[in-house]
Amino acid sequence: MKSDQQPQQRPDRRALLRLALGLGAAATVHLIAADPAATPLRPGGAPPAGGGAAGPPAQAGARPSAYRLQPMTDRTPPRFRRAAPPVRTRPLEELPDLGRSMVLSFDDGPDPRYTPGILATLRKHRVRAMFFVCGEMAVDNQDLLHEMADDGHVVANHSWSHPLIPGLSRAGIRDELGRTSDIVEKTLGEAPLWYRAPYGAWNRNSFEIGAALGMEPLAWTVDTLDWTAPGTGTIVRRVLDGAAPGVVVLSHDAGGDRSQSVAALRRYLPELLADGYRITVPHRM
Repeated sequence: MKSDQQPQQRPDRRALLRLALGLGAAATVHLIAADPAATPLRPGGAPPAGGGAAGPPAQAGARPSAYRLQPMTDRTPPRFRRAAPPVRTRPLEELPDLGRSMVLSFDDGPDPRYTPGILATLRKHRVRAMFFVCGEMAVDNQDLLHEMADDGHVVANHSWSHPLIPGLSRAGIRDELGRTSDIVEKTLGEAPLWYRAPYGAWNRNSFEIGAALGMEPLAWTVDTLDWTAPGTGTIVRRVLDGAAPGVVVLSHDAGGDRSQSVAALRRYLPELLADGYRITVPHRM
């Protein structure tokens, strides 16, 4: 598992190396495939690109799309059970194999420059993903939170300002996670049930506080390292090379120029589907 840092955005924080993670603890987690029901595309074509949480809320002139996405399915996605004791000591890194299933996850958003482009591609292929949002981005882009939820994606917690969690007091961690859960709940009517530590830097306090807020910790298996802007082809290759049952893929929809991430998704998603993978989101029974 690689780094989630983004040096080009907030270099005082993003230059820090992420702490290494151990293997994820096993959990009773299931996967659901996106409903194949037909989904009408938005009139006028795909929305403009958008992204981010580790970056400034929105550049001058960048406007989030005003339309409201139609639900991807005609039924409500399964509800998640809130985290319960015992408190985890390691995050989940992958999810149990239920056939050829994978999870796509996007960190740091929402950003009106890149997030809409990612949502459009996911809608086109009728699949769901997980979005780990930062509160400081979510508060200024609540319409994008609605679009995520309306399409059946999982909106999860990635802290408020993307700090290095082990450097914070318990009160600081509670503020970072709690404020983000609050804005998600205020916007969508439900608090997030999953969270991811910035840089993948977890500690005991974060596990305990996350559990107290009813959230499970989810890391990743395949890191695209898209924050380094390695080129669209490189991102595509990393995803396809790392594809395997139960894999969780880490990408970003904010925190810098994420145009390569948007373009890469358009290429690797249809290839994964053609190869027989189900792109899923987790839910607990």
